[in-house]
Amino acid sequence: MQNLRIFHVLSPKFFLFVVAFTQRWFSGRLAILFLSVVGITAQAQVALPSGAGTTASPGLARPGAQSGLPAGTALPQGVNANNLPANVQQQIKGRSGQTQAQPGVKGRTSPTSQSRTDRKQVTNPANGQQVSLTDTTDPGPQTDEELVKAGAERAQRREQEEKRRKTFGYSLFNDPAMERTFEPNLNIATPRNYVVGPGDQLNIQMYGYSEADFTQAVSPDGNVYFAQATGIGPVFVSGLTVEQTKARIISRLSKRFVGLRNSSYGPQNTFLEVSLGGTIRSIRVTVTGDAVRPGTYTLSSLSTVMNAIYQAGGPNDIGSYRKVQLIRNNKIAATLDLYDYLLNGIQRNDLRLQDNDNIRFTTFLEKVEITGTVKRANIFEMIPGETLERLLFYAGDFAAQAYKNRLKVTRLTDREIKVIDVTTPEFKTFVMQDGDLVNVERLLDRFENQVTIEGAVYRTGQYSLDNNRTLKQLINTAEGLKGDAFTGRITIVRTREDLAIENLSINLANVLAGTDPDIPLQREDQVIIPSRFDLVQQATVSILGEVNLPDPGMPYMANMTLNDILLRAGGLKESAAASMVEVIRRKKDADPRSPSAQIAETFRFNVNRDLSISTDANRDFILEPFDQIIVRRSPNYAVQTYAYVAGEVIIPGSYPIRSKDQKISDLVVQAGGLTPQAYVEGATLIRPVKLSNEELKRRQKAIEEVADNANKTAVETEVIEPNTSEAIGINLKKILAKPGSSEDILLQEGDTLRIPKLLETVRIQGEVQLPNTVKFRTGQTFQDYISQTGGFTSKSQRKRAFVIYANGSVDRTRKFMFFNVYPRVEPGSEIVIPKRTAVPLTAQQILGSTVGIAGSLLTLVTTLLLITRVQ
Repeated sequence: MQNLRIFHVLSPKFFLFVVAFTQRWFSGRLAILFLSVVGITAQAQVALPSGAGTTASPGLARPGAQSGLPAGTALPQGVNANNLPANVQQQIKGRSGQTQAQPGVKGRTSPTSQSRTDRKQVTNPANGQQVSLTDTTDPGPQTDEELVKAGAERAQRREQEEKRRKTFGYSLFNDPAMERTFEPNLNIATPRNYVVGPGDQLNIQMYGYSEADFTQAVSPDGNVYFAQATGIGPVFVSGLTVEQTKARIISRLSKRFVGLRNSSYGPQNTFLEVSLGGTIRSIRVTVTGDAVRPGTYTLSSLSTVMNAIYQAGGPNDIGSYRKVQLIRNNKIAATLDLYDYLLNGIQRNDLRLQDNDNIRFTTFLEKVEITGTVKRANIFEMIPGETLERLLFYAGDFAAQAYKNRLKVTRLTDREIKVIDVTTPEFKTFVMQDGDLVNVERLLDRFENQVTIEGAVYRTGQYSLDNNRTLKQLINTAEGLKGDAFTGRITIVRTREDLAIENLSINLANVLAGTDPDIPLQREDQVIIPSRFDLVQQATVSILGEVNLPDPGMPYMANMTLNDILLRAGGLKESAAASMVEVIRRKKDADPRSPSAQIAETFRFNVNRDLSISTDANRDFILEPFDQIIVRRSPNYAVQTYAYVAGEVIIPGSYPIRSKDQKISDLVVQAGGLTPQAYVEGATLIRPVKLSNEELKRRQKAIEEVADNANKTAVETEVIEPNTSEAIGINLKKILAKPGSSEDILLQEGDTLRIPKLLETVRIQGEVQLPNTVKFRTGQTFQDYISQTGGFTSKSQRKRAFVIYANGSVDRTRKFMFFNVYPRVEPGSEIVIPKRTAVPLTAQQILGSTVGIAGSLLTLVTTLLLITRVQ
């Protein structure tokens, strides 16, 4: 074990030397075996348990043992693995099988750990320009310890950034849309209190009796100079305001230009103006304290304190928004409260900066967070002594859904946390402390004074309990009862204080009559007044049969007559049997003990085409609920139907079926007879077939049952259509020879008689060598036509061959002893040779079958001989 430890602390270079030495002096397989042993030994050393070769203190858990991290993962001091982000833990787990820190080798990194050089763009806070910097950084931590530490740091930064975003005023200095908001305006008139300094361009204009232009820049020593002709030396103006500068220049020039003042020589006739020129000097201002970007900034001399604050990024996490100091000449010249600007838009004490001014961000004293239903849920900085009422002002006051009677304040004490309930009267006196958390709850989702009325009243809905204390008052407010109101028993659904629901049954008729006292209502009461129609079954009448608008569920109305319902049904159809209109009425009082009790009653009427009833006794027959009216079809009515003739007739087309017993021969006569080219033997009758749903299901089920037995049969299924046509094989030659015989079929609606021209071909398809269509020749047999296609194939099933004739009829092959008797072939026929689906027998199977048959025959002969001898 000691040797293994010594081996594991060797440097990587020594390890590579051992590998090279092994590969040189040993064979390839021995080198691989040696390296495998070394790798297994290293893995075993890393995965050694705490009790194998080391002494572990009892009760001391290994880092990461309970967090799902790999064994041997070292965590920084104070870092809990269970609190690490999930992505950090996942990265550590993923790397556990790749690079693991070995004992005694701290900070070992992956071979892929290389530094990288990136160029990035940053903004210069002094002038706002983009500067390109070279950033040489490490691609990130590679060891497990560094990875855990980096994950903890990222989580802490995210938490700090989230907290900073919640701080009120953060967006003022961190909104990208406000990047150039706080820049001084250079296109303004010269401020009278502007302090002149070296580098300022002064426009000195003298006009009136004497005119001159003395525009110049203030020298580095703070002087302005005038022409030698004036006889005036330098004038010191640095540190003076523009007004003071003007007064000093006038005082010096008045010795040469007496018109600048009133004197004994006369009144003032010359004037002088001093203003700043186009060149504005720059000043240097220092920002110190708890700022985001403290440092020295070069600003325009027109800049104010707010300009410098914005350049510095505002206060940082511990910086104060309420106390920003302007220090000038080692004294506090002004103190700014940024909340004045954020809340009121007032820039109080926003003085103009001077050279070498110092802006100091102090540390905040108190911060309080308010959450819940307020207009601004943020973290606010409080001045010591400010109350909860002031905090609500900073938060924009309550939102509309806020519960305002009591607020919950969570406060940090010296030892623990406590909760304080602050009521509305205490808002003005409750002083906030640093770290307080104020939670503003929402209103309860219920009404304090609402009652509801539903049912047979004119105005249903919610009403105020304050104005409707009793049941009668609520009904009057709802505009009273409807005529169908059932007042014998109404319901009040009441919610009790324990939130249980109870049902109160009230006799409203007695309350309205004054027999019973009025019912006082409570909050959330729901009054339900039923309608008499809600308590009975919905009555209907039905009309079916030969009417234009049949209706199986027409609403019943009182005093509805038979004429009324016939009129609402659109009147009678032409096919209606007007003398057989029946009204079927069920019996309500049938004797259940009588086997022949009458359970229905039928009334029959003779209705005229104007919907009037023939007999005066039943002229106004009143219907009752659930009566059924049936208008039957006239037995003499029939819709005109047609049959069609196509092909070789004199006049093909559609012809009416004039009688119920009209047959095919009659249709040929109507079509003018056959043409000389008509092939009578090939005539076919096509009849449309419409299958019902039951027939479709039955046929589909039969096909599926046959198809399931795949071992014995091969079935090709196809979709069964409800509307199809089928060909009926007829013998038109016999029909025309003997009209009216059993071969002459009765016509139906939609029948089509097709009579082709004389056909001269025969088609052969299926299991033949070359399926083809050949010419029909008189005297040729079935086998002659097969020969013209090359003969049968090895898979031909000869005994099941069949012929489809031109008229749609089919004839199959018959068997006589060991011979096949093939059907005759006629013009237009189609010969079909099926395919054998069974697998051909092998020689062994044929031999076995032959032996079995021979044995059976031998047994049969032996039995017959024995029987003969016995007799």
